Amino acid sequence: MELVEKCIEIRKEEHNMTLVYDRYVRYLFITSAFFMAVIILSIIVFVGQQGLLTFTEVSPMEFFFSSKWDPMDGHYGAFSFISGSILATFLAILFGAPLGLAGAMFMAKIAPSWLREIMRPATDLYVAIPSVVYGFVGLTILVPFIREYFHVSSGFGLLAAAIILSIMILPTIISISEDAIRTVPKSLEEASLALGATRWQTLWRVILPAALPGILTAIILAMARAIGETMAVQMVIGNTPQLAKSLFMPTSTLPSEIVVEMGNTPFGSAWGNSLFLMALVLLLMSLAMILIIRRIAERRVA
Repeated sequence: MELVEKCIEIRKEEHNMTLVYDRYVRYLFITSAFFMAVIILSIIVFVGQQGLLTFTEVSPMEFFFSSKWDPMDGHYGAFSFISGSILATFLAILFGAPLGLAGAMFMAKIAPSWLREIMRPATDLYVAIPSVVYGFVGLTILVPFIREYFHVSSGFGLLAAAIILSIMILPTIISISEDAIRTVPKSLEEASLALGATRWQTLWRVILPAALPGILTAIILAMARAIGETMAVQMVIGNTPQLAKSLFMPTSTLPSEIVVEMGNTPFGSAWGNSLFLMALVLLLMSLAMILIIRRIAERRVA
């Protein structure tokens, strides 16, 4: 009887210790999430507060709708950088999303297991390549190829930047899309095949629609990386403050222009504040893209 009571007491103590441990761990997670939210909010507030000071010397119409950027002469039109960021991002998604989705479908449903065991680690290692390496390869191989093959003057421009970005976002799209495709219940695939659908019809009309939320998440993350990429784009886009009227015309994006000019601008000047405003616009563009695509995903799922 005493042994049973001791066992019960030990069980109670272990249970109480588990409750205390769970409580402290929960508090730790809540505190970490709180500090992360505070840090992110502080960055947004600081960048926004400093960037909005631009409008004390520059009109919003000039900043957002003028493509003339000449700080030495008092012109702060950032429209060419905004359009360059948007065009480079959407071109990268246009090139990279179909390839990444095809790779995910192949790895999830077509490739044999031995090949999948090789390709998946290779795809994961693909993410670890520094962006400067992509930019250097683009600078030494892609830019001369575009210059010679398309018979253009420099080879720098939106096309080179979009191709490099599309390659950089492939691992994100492939990894997350493959996981989304694998989570589709096997019963859906078997039911489609049992009803007489071909393998391709099953992939296209059953598996992909069922995995659409995960695929759109992969595209969202890929867009977030593409629109914020700096070094690789800066090396191949030409860094010219002008509105791109063709794929082969040198231009610039918000991140690349910030990197190029951040070391030359005094803090608190109209020039420096305009760079902070460009960073704020970049944050808002990323947020807008995420909200738009999530809205589309909700409608498709519904």
